Amino acid sequence: MAEAVDIRAQALACLLLTDPWQKAQATQMLYHSAKQQGCVITTNDIDVPAIPGRPEQPKLVSPRELPRRRNNQQTGHATLIHAICHIEFNAINLALDALARFAALPDAYYHDWLQVAYEESTHFDMLSEHLRTMGFSYGDFPAHDGMWEMAQKTHHDPLTRMALVPRVLEARGLDVTPSMMNKLQKSGDLRAVEILELILREEVGHVKVGTDWFNYLCAQRDMDPFSTFKDLLETYFNGEIRGPFHTEARIEAGFSHDEMALLESQAVYKRRA
Repeated sequence: MAEAVDIRAQALACLLLTDPWQKAQATQMLYHSAKQQGCVITTNDIDVPAIPGRPEQPKLVSPRELPRRRNNQQTGHATLIHAICHIEFNAINLALDALARFAALPDAYYHDWLQVAYEESTHFDMLSEHLRTMGFSYGDFPAHDGMWEMAQKTHHDPLTRMALVPRVLEARGLDVTPSMMNKLQKSGDLRAVEILELILREEVGHVKVGTDWFNYLCAQRDMDPFSTFKDLLETYFNGEIRGPFHTEARIEAGFSHDEMALLESQAVYKRRA
C-alpha cells in the first residue's frame, strides 16, 4: 500500500515551485495522491517563506502602472485574460500557503484548502491554454502583486487571513466576473465565457471556505464575527472597499446581510470621497 501523503509538507513543496505550469501540475498530483493514498496532517509549525515561488515574468508593477485593458489590434482582449490568469496563479499560491503556514487546525481545514488549491490550478490551466490560442503566454504582460501583499500582512494569523483574503480580495472576483463575461460575450469569445462561468461557480465555494473558517476561528476565540470583520476592514483597508457587489453570490458564499450592509456603506463612502 502506498504511503500516506504529508499534505502540509507537500503543499510547501508546491508553493516553492517557480514554474507556473509545474506548480499547477504538482498541485493536481498532490490532490489526487491525497485522495488515493490517504494523507497525514502534521501539527508542527513549518517554515514557510514570505514570498512564494514564482516566475521572473510577469513583471510586477503597481496597479497604477498597469496599462488599461482595452481591445486593440495587436492584443485583442488578451490582456484581460492574462490578468485573470495572474489572479488564478496567485490563488494557487494563496491556497497552498494557507495549507502549509497555519498549524493545529481541524483536519477539515486542510482538506478544504487542498480542494481549493486543486480547483485554482485547473482554472489557471484553462486560462493559460486559452491565452495560448490567442498567441500569448502567461508572463507576456505586466501584473500587480496586491493579493500577495495582503497575504504577507496576514501571515501571522489564520483568522485575519480568512477574513481578508478570501472574503475581501478573492470575493471581489464574484463581483466583477459577470461584467467581464458580458464584455467577452460581446467580443465573441465564447470559450472565455465558458471558463469564467465555471470559475464563478467554484469561486463562490472558495469564498465560502474562507467564511466558514473565519466564523469557526471567531467562535474558538469567543469573538463576534460581524464586529471582528468590521474592525479588520477598518484596520487593513481604511474604507477602501470597492463596489458594486454581486450580493446574491456573496450571500451564497456565506456573507450575512449585516456584512453586506457594512460593505455597501464602506463602498458608498469611497465613491463620495
